Amino acid sequence: MQMTDLELLGFRVRDKVTGLTGICESVSYDLYGCIQAVVRPPLNEKGEVVDGRWFDVSRLEVLEEKPVMEIPGKRFSVSRASKPQPSDTHGPADKPCR
Repeated sequence: MQMTDLELLGFRVRDKVTGLTGICESVSYDLYGCIQAVVRPPLNEKGEVVDGRWFDVSRLEVLEEKPVMEIPGKRFSVSRASKPQPSDTHGPADKPCR
């Protein structure tokens, strides 16, 4: 079953390269084929909010079966039948030439 990358929203994920873990809070589709997600790590030792970092979705691993938060606002719907799997497409695509 093919999952969409939007299904990552609200899930706790880990970057396979750096080991950074956090919540996927944004997904972006680039004109040239890159699909990236913002991963926001937990609060730091002082209890301060840490900035999220952008990662290619192919580098992310979903850590739990259920999201920590559903997508609010009902602006769009994402069906979640099971734990999502990030796409393994590699970007970017060739850029157009003039």
